[in-house]
Amino acid sequence: MSAGLASTPLDAEDGNPGLVFEASLYALREGRRAALAVVLETEGSTYTRAGTVVLFSDHGHVGWLSGGCLEPEIERRAMQAVDENSLAWMEIDTRDDDALFAGNAVGCRGRQRVVLIPLASLAGIHSVLDPWLRGEGTLELRLHGDGTLQWRCGDMGLSHDLASPPVDWEAPRQEWRLQWRRAPSVVVLGAGPEAAPLLPLLVGLGWRVEVREPRPRWQGRLAAVVPPDQRSGATAGSYTDCSTRWTNGPLPDAVLVMHHNFELDREALDALAATSIPFIGLLGPGRRRDDLFKLLPPEARAALSPRLRSPIGLGLGGRGPEAIALSIAAQLQAWRHGVPDVP
Repeated sequence: MSAGLASTPLDAEDGNPGLVFEASLYALREGRRAALAVVLETEGSTYTRAGTVVLFSDHGHVGWLSGGCLEPEIERRAMQAVDENSLAWMEIDTRDDDALFAGNAVGCRGRQRVVLIPLASLAGIHSVLDPWLRGEGTLELRLHGDGTLQWRCGDMGLSHDLASPPVDWEAPRQEWRLQWRRAPSVVVLGAGPEAAPLLPLLVGLGWRVEVREPRPRWQGRLAAVVPPDQRSGATAGSYTDCSTRWTNGPLPDAVLVMHHNFELDREALDALAATSIPFIGLLGPGRRRDDLFKLLPPEARAALSPRLRSPIGLGLGGRGPEAIALSIAAQLQAWRHGVPDVP
């Protein structure tokens, strides 16, 4: 590896790999000409970092490797790799304006090294991508310059041997290891007016989202807001067994209590107190939270207090469902990346 090039991070979170891998499986099912671009190394100021993935197909691309100026050339190279049924290696060097594609200056002074992988050569790839998309473990790729690819997610493993030209950049590494941790998950309790603008924001940021709504009248809102696999109906009062149901499988990373109903919020908080879910958000003003806490047992209040964000959301200004949804998404994104809450 050349001096200064960053080693591949253990946890690759740039962009939204979930959308890219989902689109890749769809492209395979549809028989599209497509290739997966994976950033292997970066140096200096770049739009992405190692681990970023982008799908290029004859229907355009999903994800980004630049602000849009480099994608046409990368797409051309990706389709060439598809037609040749071979890996392709690209070094995108924007440290010198003279080296830019078609003379376009992007303003970034860095270098990306990318591999282009024809999707049609990845037979059985759904066996590792499907469980990763369900949040069942870390997705790992070991890639060798000779064209050997080894994929793993949990107990599922897969190998491919692809044709590969020599890696042609200076002092190349011959092996890379990339890992994508499962996407973070959030359960939204309640299909109130904030859900409609909030859910697309969270999905776009890479969260796996589930909405639980116990009221039949409000469940009708889910049809216009949430895909069927992200909806969960329940009977009124079912949150009393909330902790039991969630310990049967992986716990979500965050829960947002947003019923616009005092009693349902109380039941949810009481049940959530018995879980280890690290982020619990409560919609509504501080006085409402205080009133809810008066009705909770002391042990529940003590268990909730270190994890509770109330009122949920960062103080970005504005009123109404859209502004509230933006403030909630911003707080979750900051928490996910270890950025302290700001006023």
